[in-house]
Amino acid sequence: MANWVIRSRTIAHHLNKKMGLLGILNLSSWSCTSNSFHSMPLGDNHGRPHAILGDSATHFSVRRFESTEAEREFDTNYINQDGGDQALNFPGGKVEFTSDMNFISESADKRVPCYRVLDDDGELMVSKNFVQVSKEVAVKMYSDMVTLQMMDNIFYEAQRQGRISFYLTTLGEEAINIGSAAALSADDLVLPQYREPGALLWRGFTLQEFANQCLGNKEDIGKARQMPIHYASKKHNYFAVSSPIATQLPQAVGAAYSLKMEGKDACVATYIGDGGTSEGDFHAAMNFAAVLEAPVIFICRNNGWAISTPIEEQFRSDGIVVRGRAYGIRSIRVDGSDALAVLSAIRTAREMAISEQRPILVEALAYRVGHHSTSDDSTKYRSVNEIEYWKTARNPVNRFRKWIERNGWWSDKDETEHRSSVKKQLLQAIQIAEKTEKPSIEGLFSDVYDHLPSNLQEQEEQLRETIRRHPKDYPSDTNIIVSMANLRRPISPSHVVITFDATKDLTEDELKITIEGVKMGGGILRGGDTLVLLGVLHKIKNCSK
Repeated sequence: MANWVIRSRTIAHHLNKKMGLLGILNLSSWSCTSNSFHSMPLGDNHGRPHAILGDSATHFSVRRFESTEAEREFDTNYINQDGGDQALNFPGGKVEFTSDMNFISESADKRVPCYRVLDDDGELMVSKNFVQVSKEVAVKMYSDMVTLQMMDNIFYEAQRQGRISFYLTTLGEEAINIGSAAALSADDLVLPQYREPGALLWRGFTLQEFANQCLGNKEDIGKARQMPIHYASKKHNYFAVSSPIATQLPQAVGAAYSLKMEGKDACVATYIGDGGTSEGDFHAAMNFAAVLEAPVIFICRNNGWAISTPIEEQFRSDGIVVRGRAYGIRSIRVDGSDALAVLSAIRTAREMAISEQRPILVEALAYRVGHHSTSDDSTKYRSVNEIEYWKTARNPVNRFRKWIERNGWWSDKDETEHRSSVKKQLLQAIQIAEKTEKPSIEGLFSDVYDHLPSNLQEQEEQLRETIRRHPKDYPSDTNIIVSMANLRRPISPSHVVITFDATKDLTEDELKITIEGVKMGGGILRGGDTLVLLGVLHKIKNCSK
């Protein structure tokens, strides 16, 4: 194919403005071979798992500039190539003409293969194309997979006992959780969907912290504002779970772009289920990431079911992996029940995302063994035998255990001791979380407005009054804190104990509090009320108003 040259000062100016390349590029010309669209082989000699699309996304980032402006030196937009058919220099790149009328097939002859490292018996496949892990990492991976599995079982039963209001398990998807987490750096940001607590567990979130969140006590990092399993931890770079499906994906791209602009040696990993890929936010995020060349890894957990909708009723494409090419994103399909395969694919994806500043799509196939949530009974739409087959014959935890046992890194004794310890820790964590008092009612209204609007002040006071009138309908340890800033009128009879927090921004002098007379923002403390100030109890006598 013949070489052709661009001589566009507009392009050079654009590059100088956007990329600062005038010191590198010759102002009069910038050449590019016309066969730059050829893709790499599936896999390279750097030990990377096979991915589709090769290097075309990299070439596309260059080709974008080729069509920024029609070439002024050419009298026509049509280009002859070695005397063959003509091609159109159209915005987006050069397109060759053909006299054959061919429609692109709706699907390939064969499905995209699934990358794996361990077979169903935990034996290594005949391949060295995976990331080697140390004994320490492998044992932690397995230990966390077991912990995650046990946490799911115990919290699920706690919900059935009425001790928590809701729960959602990761049964069958433990390898995706832990394998992907092990492949990332602690500096990488995680924007989860809702079935990835294993990534948080791997980063050091404690069982007590999980229990505090699920039971919604005052020790919950989220101040008990979220329903159970909606975890968050700024310390662990784990963004808050959000119930609306797929909203985290465009946000993840924006976060990744910020890392790129700051030159950080980190990326963003964001998770989504197969059902979530039917949301518009998935497609917007994919295009957004490709155009901005953001270092983000889209990890799709294709578990076969979008609640009760099977994948064959959800889309006609070959799963999710093929969608990457349509957006110009390098993609790979991996066995989500193989922890080593997941780790290898995500680790390689991370290296590419950061070093090449590009998005990567990973589709992990792992059957959802559990019900969608405690609000679902999956036996209504799938057979018990089907569930049991995936739970036993293709269990990701059992498969990884076989591998570490063959390496001499795990034993039956280790298994018994670990499971006994985890069970004890979980039951203790739940007991402690249950005994810990609930957060202040004030927390329902704070952290949004600098000064609480009058309508929310009224709602807050109405809520407190409702709790006082119907105490049996609310937890006995409900902490009713009357904010100094929010109190506008007397709302309690003299026998009610009023507490307020004077430890934050206001001092005792600023509040002008005395034992003999108290005025608070126009409100009144009556004789016999008890005022809790800085942890000291004062009996109010002879109020001045």
